[in-house]
Amino acid sequence: MSHFPILSLMLLVPLIGAVISLLSGRDTARKVALLATLVDLALGVVLWLQYDIGGAQWQFQEHAALFAGFEWKLGIDGIALLLIALTVFLMPICIGASWNSIEKRAGEYYAAFLLMETLMIGVFTAQDLFLFYIMFEAGLIPMYLIIGIWGGAERIYASYKFFLYTLLGSVLMLIAMFWMVNEAGTTDIPTLMQYDFPAHAQTWLFLAFFASFAVKMPMWPVHTWLPDAHVQAPTAGSVILAGVLLKMGGYGFIRFSLPMFPIASAYFAPMVWTLSIAAVVITSLIALVQTDMKKLIAYSSVAHMAIVTVGLFAFNRQGLEGSVVVMLSHGIVSGALFLAVGVIYDRLHTREIVRYGGLAINMPYYALFFLLFTMASIGLPGTSGFVGEFLSLMGIYKNSTWIALISTTGIILGAAYMLYLYRRVVFGEQKNADAAAMLDLDAREWLMMVPLAASVLWMGIYPESFMAPMRKDIGVLEARVAIARPKGDADVKFGGKTPAVGVATLGSAQLKGAK
Repeated sequence: MSHFPILSLMLLVPLIGAVISLLSGRDTARKVALLATLVDLALGVVLWLQYDIGGAQWQFQEHAALFAGFEWKLGIDGIALLLIALTVFLMPICIGASWNSIEKRAGEYYAAFLLMETLMIGVFTAQDLFLFYIMFEAGLIPMYLIIGIWGGAERIYASYKFFLYTLLGSVLMLIAMFWMVNEAGTTDIPTLMQYDFPAHAQTWLFLAFFASFAVKMPMWPVHTWLPDAHVQAPTAGSVILAGVLLKMGGYGFIRFSLPMFPIASAYFAPMVWTLSIAAVVITSLIALVQTDMKKLIAYSSVAHMAIVTVGLFAFNRQGLEGSVVVMLSHGIVSGALFLAVGVIYDRLHTREIVRYGGLAINMPYYALFFLLFTMASIGLPGTSGFVGEFLSLMGIYKNSTWIALISTTGIILGAAYMLYLYRRVVFGEQKNADAAAMLDLDAREWLMMVPLAASVLWMGIYPESFMAPMRKDIGVLEARVAIARPKGDADVKFGGKTPAVGVATLGSAQLKGAK
């Protein structure tokens, strides 16, 4: 398989499906969309099985010169493999979630989803700097259309806010990319990951990329577009937004900020930690007072993604591995929670928590799945949520006890707002006759819930199957950021002072740049 263009094929299949769906009626479009996503899922399984854990860092590479200055370069490492697997796993579930709920302009809707799948996989496979940028930014367009056309009552406001926030942050990144190509003389991402940019330039390059990735995560305080986008988006839109699109920011930090600008990453680590722990505490408290189920889960996503940035900027193996596992777990669990909200929304057409209650009586199987996903969101041992958060907090504990302590409050507050939500929706007295009359899961909903539940338990019980593919790549990244790793509590002055840089481990190029 090493010479078979499987990555290009995975990009092509949903693209062809998008064209066919665009030209078809509702019934044909949804069948084509489901078939295309299932084919990509099958190709993703082949990719997983054929990936050589002990082999080269970059595998399944493809290279073709298209025109002057632009090349078609694809390839993956273990981290990209995991995120591609997450993408192709969630996409058929998104199509299933839209099966009955989308009636108007269905062909365009499914075409937008398939196009988005192509672009998301393109982000994780691109090895050319500008190819990555095109895929990264073009992914905004189908999501913008999904929110703006098939969203709720305030969909226009939410779609514009989503588009402008995420686009404006990326303009600075494009400028930085031009400078990097001029400096390094290449657009090859693996080469740039090992290139030693001057220390004085790393500061500005880091900030330019940070402007884009921080919005995409999203980090506090540029997170305000996310609750609006989730509330207004259709169920499948929320699933893929939380499941995959938010992970592009974390992937950007892993692929660009940390390996390409390690000195600047260490310099700005206190800033990232400050923003992250602010997000953990503030957005968790905001989630506690929400009356809309989708908005509550949206704010919880901001808090969980803050654990990702805390772990990434711990600059050690536990933090880095934990952050990737948190991204995978959050992609599955948050997608499952939004799907759970969509199930009862399709029946009662409201997301207001007070309209429900006592669903364990008439929807016991739904209540069971909802409970599992709630426990995974809290981080219960044995579920996917525990492994990543434990590793991330262990990683940051090695740098700062206080930051680890404050970050841990997110788990406590998470238990508070998620259990409070579950109690109000599933338990208690049935005060509304229409909620009490709702039927339990049908066959289509079972087909969506079971794979998500199995994944949550699989990752929680046997996380090694997800950590093994990325272990070698995390080791390479850890060695790269080791040149500027903070020394720990004794050297980190929380509140603005730069963490001490291990000058003894700096490479010659960094020392020259620093001078």
